[in-house]
Amino acid sequence: MATNNVKIVAVEKPLPFHFSLAAGAIAGVTEILMMYPLDVVKTRFQLSVGNAQSSIVGSFKEIIKTEGPKALYRGILPPILVEAPKRAIKFGANEQYRTLYKEKFGLPDSKTLAVATGVSAGATEALVVVSFDLVKIRLQDKRNAGKYKNTMDCVSTIMREEGFRGFFKGLEATILRHALWNGGYFGVISGVRDALPEPETKEGLLLKNFVCGSIGGTVGTILNTPFDVVKTRVQSQAVGPFKYNWAFPALGMIIREEGAAALYKGFLPKVLRLGPGGGILLVVYDFVTSYMRKTSFEGLDSNNVQYPSGSL
Repeated sequence: MATNNVKIVAVEKPLPFHFSLAAGAIAGVTEILMMYPLDVVKTRFQLSVGNAQSSIVGSFKEIIKTEGPKALYRGILPPILVEAPKRAIKFGANEQYRTLYKEKFGLPDSKTLAVATGVSAGATEALVVVSFDLVKIRLQDKRNAGKYKNTMDCVSTIMREEGFRGFFKGLEATILRHALWNGGYFGVISGVRDALPEPETKEGLLLKNFVCGSIGGTVGTILNTPFDVVKTRVQSQAVGPFKYNWAFPALGMIIREEGAAALYKGFLPKVLRLGPGGGILLVVYDFVTSYMRKTSFEGLDSNNVQYPSGSL
């Protein structure tokens, strides 16, 4: 009697959105806590003129020597506070734009749709994160050491000296930064996913997502770093007259005064954060969602897990 060997793959229902959001936020905050010093170094590189910053290691040593180890975590509260709403917009807006473009414009599932939804979601995300990024930049700026007692003092000082509009300084550059990163990220991972073989195990899926996220994040970083540099320069200006205003004129000014290479200041610490940071995101997200399923849901171990995207 012949028998057919049939491989049964157990796939459970996706987690409810609020559980997925909570897991993404926990993973994101964990990544911030572990990798944030590289973000401080990135900001210092972007604000430097000429060759003031020699290396990542040298920058770490200088910060610790002159400002103390706590300076490596200066300004960490704003990105932690915005992490959950940022994740909600990243996930929710992507799905909403995907539905809109498919229904209204008839776009099929493709790389074009992935890029379009990524760009749109990134621009939407920028409206929420711009003010938190501005406060973070002000706190990270070495020139402001001792100026602000804490995050709330920074917020109140900005409100008092620059008004409510001051919190949206650099909005144009922030929109371009997030739109380019999300467009590049989601567009590339769509193609990389198609090119890689389908994994047969959960560990294989984890590795595939890690590879896709790292490649997509690197491309997104290549695309958006010039506007990240501009955003940092614009948002660091508290008192006029302002040298940097609109994004594209600022790009031209930086190229004329410092050369085109200056548009990629901070690229290395940003990429170094991306790889390990993406791995941390995936591992923590997997652990948290697995714990949620064991404690809150009845279900089978799934090979169909949607992992959060990497950080900017």
